[in-house]
Amino acid sequence: MNKYLRLFRLGNVLIGSFAILIAAFMAAGTSMIDYWGNLIIGFFVVFCFIAGGNSLNDYVDVEIDRTAHPTRPIPSGQLTAIQARNIGVGMLVLSALLSLLTMDPYSIAIVIIAVILMFSYEMYSKQRGLIGNITIAVMSGMVFLLAGALVGDWTANIAVGGMAALVTVGREISKDIEDMDSDIGRRTLPMSIGVRNASIVASVFYIAGPVLSWYPLIQDPANYMYYSVILADIAFFYCAYKVFSDPHAAQKKAKIGMLFGLLAFILSAIYYSFLA
Repeated sequence: MNKYLRLFRLGNVLIGSFAILIAAFMAAGTSMIDYWGNLIIGFFVVFCFIAGGNSLNDYVDVEIDRTAHPTRPIPSGQLTAIQARNIGVGMLVLSALLSLLTMDPYSIAIVIIAVILMFSYEMYSKQRGLIGNITIAVMSGMVFLLAGALVGDWTANIAVGGMAALVTVGREISKDIEDMDSDIGRRTLPMSIGVRNASIVASVFYIAGPVLSWYPLIQDPANYMYYSVILADIAFFYCAYKVFSDPHAAQKKAKIGMLFGLLAFILSAIYYSFLA
């Protein structure tokens, strides 16, 4: 594969870019078609954002990758660290510039804040434990806010964005517990307060996600298709229990829970588009 596409992590980038379209459907249903211009722009905004973040990550983690990922473009000698840094900065700036084409103040603000968070994460908060976990979680939730903004209502996906952010904090802490012995140059939460206390914090976030997931049903109890969110909640409650004995299993099951959660919100959008 082309060295630049490998630097970007093409598969990862494409999944994230198409996710903005799915999130737009969750926010607006079939009326998202009315905003096709914004959605095209949003696709490329997310493409550039993720590609830039991955490139900057390879620049920051160059010494770790020489051992952990020797075939990546920098350690394999296909690109220099400075080239990766410049590409990363350029792609993130391009992401912000592309957002201006939407001419929507909410979309622009969300993208610019996300770009700032990405720079701060890679250059500072990544090494600072919980603040880094929260930064990643906020950026995850902002994808859903951006999708809503692109189709005319940035608040439409607040529930799913909040659920994704809360559960992501739990998952990131679980990963830090799992990687505690191999983390170098970082001060993660389990390193600071111990594994058990970090597991308690992760468990709280895993539980907070399901609590927020029921907000749409408070607004509309008749939306029977959304009741499938209980599958996601069961998965997250399991993660809250499992993180104490097997953080690896917890963070893996959290991904399954997120998929169930997304499915519930998609079914909810189908309900409002075709059945309500």
